Amino acid sequence: MEKSSLTALARQQLELAQRASSGRSAHTVYGGHEHVLRQTVIALTAGASLDDHENPGEATVQVLSGRVRLVAGDNGWEGSPGDLLTVPDTRHSLEALEASTILLTVAKSRRGDQ
Repeated sequence: MEKSSLTALARQQLELAQRASSGRSAHTVYGGHEHVLRQTVIALTAGASLDDHENPGEATVQVLSGRVRLVAGDNGWEGSPGDLLTVPDTRHSLEALEASTILLTVAKSRRGDQ
């Protein structure tokens, strides 16, 4: 068993994002390419975004701090600390309305599983 402080990790990633030219920083807390489940703390400075991309599998966004907007087509959902947003199974983007940290949880489909 492993234990991680998401609060401390989120704070650290936000500091890194503020120094990065992209305004973003991320750290995988659990999982990786060889796992189905992956959890990543992502920090975004105000106005930074994760551009439009496909959903690699079932996914949720838990807002740890700040405010974000998840957009899919003409639909958008705002989230603030404590909110859990279900990522739609379509192209989508995520924008930080203010300096924010999120926990992205993705369960990728295994190749060959159908």
